[in-house]
Amino acid sequence: MKTWRTASLAVTAAAVLALTTACGQGGAEPPASGPNVGAAAPAGAGAGAASASPDGAGDGYGSGADPAGAERTKPAGRLAVRSDAKLGDLLTDSAGFTLYRFDKDTAKPSKSSCAGVCATAWLPVPADGARAAAGIDANLLGTVTRADGTEQLTVAGWPVYRFAKDEKAGDTRGQGVGGTWFAAAPDGTKARPAESPGLSTRVDRRLGEIVVDGNGRTVYRFTKDSAWPMKSACTGACLEKWPVVTPVAKADTSGILLKRYVTFDRPDGAEQQTIDCWPLYTFAGDKKAGDTNGQGVAGTWFAVRPDGKLVKQ
Repeated sequence: MKTWRTASLAVTAAAVLALTTACGQGGAEPPASGPNVGAAAPAGAGAGAASASPDGAGDGYGSGADPAGAERTKPAGRLAVRSDAKLGDLLTDSAGFTLYRFDKDTAKPSKSSCAGVCATAWLPVPADGARAAAGIDANLLGTVTRADGTEQLTVAGWPVYRFAKDEKAGDTRGQGVGGTWFAAAPDGTKARPAESPGLSTRVDRRLGEIVVDGNGRTVYRFTKDSAWPMKSACTGACLEKWPVVTPVAKADTSGILLKRYVTFDRPDGAEQQTIDCWPLYTFAGDKKAGDTNGQGVAGTWFAVRPDGKLVKQ
């Protein structure tokens, strides 16, 4: 199989300039009224983060276990599109297993950055025999030669993988792992919900007015982050416990401060939403809308007010 065409993602110079000027990523002087905090703590979330797991989840690779066995190494066959209630349309192989993409890979040129231990948890999908199905542009399918000489399937230039912890067809356990792994949409982009998750506020009896996402989950800030310059001290295993809030359009917000409401380009390649330049997260320990179990964890994690300030009691 030969690569026919790859999709390219363009970011305008004006957008980059606006982001760096707004929150100090470009080295500009901070605004007189804006936050001006010191450098972030070393990577990791200290006592507030999930500890590194023995199966390698701390580095974003997840487990090397392969409960589905040989099914995981087969060619993809005829690809399919599956509609997921949370993620929208996503790409699967012929057996129904979710296909993923890695933010540390590149699409132009196609290149895989997942090898060694990583490739035992995120299994490269062989390129041979892959065919497009309804809803998939056949011209987006291609191949990339890996460092070991094998050919891996690409979609819009992005190498695709199966996740070892997906035990059956329809599983999406790899979504968001390490803040760098995401289910692939039919056009090779990251699978996203059909509707924007949104950001708004609610009044909590204990904490007062706080920011929540579109699912009603409490939004948090990490005191070891900084807003000037924008830096995140939550990486690796920390992101398993504190997932980042992905970009939300201003039009999909209600009741929150929109001054310096920008996205942050994380070192791992993912984009993260900020309020007043402060990176935002949710908490894996919040099991339902309205939970505030992350409030005060390790004395470093706190809910967020509509102006981006911490809720401290």
